Amino acid sequence: MITKDKILNNKVRKIHFTGIGGIGMSGLARLLNYEGYEISGSDMNSSNLTDKLQTEGIKFFAQHSKDNIKDIDLLVYTPAVSPDNPELLMARGKGIPIVKRSDLLGEISNLRKSICIAGTHGKTTTTAMTGLVLESGNLAPTIIVGGELNTFNGSNIKIGNGEYFVLEADEFDKTFLKLHPYSSVITNLELEHLDTYKDLNDIKKSFVQFANTSSDEGSVFICIDELNIKDIKNQLTKNVVTYGISEYADIIAKNITHSKFKTIFEVIYKNKLVGNIELSIPGLHNIKNSLAAIGVGLDLNIDFKNIKEALKNFTGVNRRFEIKYDNKITIIDDYAHHPTEIIATLKGIKDAFNRRVIAIFQPHLYSRTRDFYIEFAEAFTLADIFICTEIYPAREKPIEGVSGEMIANYSIALGHSITIYEKDKNKIPEIIKNIYKDGDIIITMGAGDINQIIKSIVGFL
Repeated sequence: MITKDKILNNKVRKIHFTGIGGIGMSGLARLLNYEGYEISGSDMNSSNLTDKLQTEGIKFFAQHSKDNIKDIDLLVYTPAVSPDNPELLMARGKGIPIVKRSDLLGEISNLRKSICIAGTHGKTTTTAMTGLVLESGNLAPTIIVGGELNTFNGSNIKIGNGEYFVLEADEFDKTFLKLHPYSSVITNLELEHLDTYKDLNDIKKSFVQFANTSSDEGSVFICIDELNIKDIKNQLTKNVVTYGISEYADIIAKNITHSKFKTIFEVIYKNKLVGNIELSIPGLHNIKNSLAAIGVGLDLNIDFKNIKEALKNFTGVNRRFEIKYDNKITIIDDYAHHPTEIIATLKGIKDAFNRRVIAIFQPHLYSRTRDFYIEFAEAFTLADIFICTEIYPAREKPIEGVSGEMIANYSIALGHSITIYEKDKNKIPEIIKNIYKDGDIIITMGAGDINQIIKSIVGFL
């Protein structure tokens, strides 16, 4: 499948990934490992993901060290890796080629017809849905997703021998501008990643540039319900297909019904009813995500029966509204780490259930907390009880005066009757033990490691 190109030329056989424990890096490493390249990688810590990589034959080092850079032909890194990383310095000193993950992904995306899914929220779920729709249509795509799927045996990649790639197109560090989409999807567009973009207009320009790199043979699928996407629609130069709840969309969801964890709706395509869709995951946002996948499928002439079957069998992505326990109470884990995502998830629960909701939130990044602490507090007014812990720093260093307590304090100022701040996330299970009631829905939220406390909560249940 992988042909020789500028980066993956005839001299490259052994590739090292600095930061291989990231979901995006591991996907690329797995793809190239499957293709017969000799893959190694390092990260600051081992994890379930790095354990899986080792079982697949990838050599892993649980630290960044110059000693890891031996007998390799190429080093791949992410923006999260600092310029003084010892592996980067050693590779440079040895004259070993060094490339960003985005450059390598861009080269690979140009080898087949790539369906690239972009948006500030919903990329992972939409990518997974779209990939499964193409698979159900017997197109045998290769799918790279920013999350692990049970459907893929817990992996974030599925290899196919067809002519299509289905890829998640990340706007962080403007990675998606390196891709070569055959068709593209924009799920939504909001202010985010202010460490990469100057302002909302800068983000809009980048999304327009991304969409307009789509091929003339393909299409650009956009959610017309989103105000910021409406604003850029007239700047898109390719064939545009709109989707949403709006009656002005090309693909519309109508007569929506919610029932616990299921959602059923009718699909109208070009003013004609094409059939019903049943989803096993709740929320209006997931209806819209599925409409994007439906649009791509119909555009590729996949029979609606196949599309319907693929979406009915879709059980979600790990850490995207993942049900971890369901007895007298229900525990859900969700990756939501932006206010809009949180609102969508909590509204989805409210639409489907009449139960008390305890939301546990771990903010992700100091910069995001600084920029959105008011919006986070407002979002969690949808929960009956809100518990906030300290920030998961990921790639960032602390910012003076910025903490998770900012969100909790503003929540209290808004009049939220039960808001709890607990700096140590490992003490939260004891709090839950003292306040939970039968019938509660407990949801952990955030892009860090907040899901690690679930085991302790299940333990005393």
